[in-house]
Amino acid sequence: MFNSHNMFRAGLLAAVFALPMSAAAEDVSVVLVHGAFSDGSAWHKVIPVLQEAGIPVRAAQLSLSSLKEDAAVVARLIDMQDGPVVLVGHSYGGNVITEAGSNDEVAALVYVAGLALEAEQSMAGLLEGQPPAPWQAEIQADADGYIRLSANGIQTFFAPDLPADETALITATQGPIQYQINYETPTVSAWSMRPTYYILTETDQIIPPRLQGFFAQRMNAEVTQLDSSHVPMLSQPEAVADVILKAVSDVSQD
Repeated sequence: MFNSHNMFRAGLLAAVFALPMSAAAEDVSVVLVHGAFSDGSAWHKVIPVLQEAGIPVRAAQLSLSSLKEDAAVVARLIDMQDGPVVLVGHSYGGNVITEAGSNDEVAALVYVAGLALEAEQSMAGLLEGQPPAPWQAEIQADADGYIRLSANGIQTFFAPDLPADETALITATQGPIQYQINYETPTVSAWSMRPTYYILTETDQIIPPRLQGFFAQRMNAEVTQLDSSHVPMLSQPEAVADVILKAVSDVSQD
C-alpha cells in the first residue's frame, strides 16, 4: 500500500518518465554538495532514491579549506556531466552552490537547510552582533584553525532526530572546516540567475528556521518545510529526494 507521501513520490516519478525523449529527465544530472562537519556520505540515503528514478547523480567531496577551493571541486564535477545539472547544497554547501551555480550547465539550485549569501557577503558579516548559538560551545578547534563538533554537539544540536549509532558515525566521519570560511564571500549570487528550491528544516538548531526563511524569501525560492533537524537528508531522505526530483522534472519540461 502507498501512504500519501509515497503516492506523491509515485506521481513525481510518473511525471518524470512520461516526458518526451527530447526532454527526458535522464538527461538531467544531479550534483550533491555536503556541508560543514560532514562529507559526501551524508547523501547515502538520498542517492539510491535518485538512482532508482534513473537520474545520474554525483556527490562532491569538499576540502572545507576555502570557499574558492570547494567551488572549484564542484565546478569540476559539473563539467563532467552530460546535459543540464540540478545542483544541491546542504548547510555550508549552500554557499558553495551559490558560487558554483553560475556555471552555464546549472539549470536549478536546491538548498537543503542551506546558507545562501549574496555576492561579497560573508557569514561573519551577516551575523555580526548576534550572540553565539548554543551549539557553538561544542566547537573543537585545532592549531591550524580547523573546527569540528564534539560528539555531544552532533547528538544534541546537529542531528538530534537520528539514533545514537548514526550520530556516532557522523561524529567519526565529519570533515573539519576551516574557521576562516566564515569570513569568505561568494563572488556571485547564482540563486539570482536560476530557479531555486529550498528545504526549510523547522526544528533546526544549527541554522535557525527564521534565518532559513530569510534566505528562501530573498531568493524567491519554492519552499518545502520539513519537521527535521539540520540533516533532513538523513532523517527524511525520501522527502529530500522528492524535492530534488521535482527540480529535475521542472528542468526537463523547460
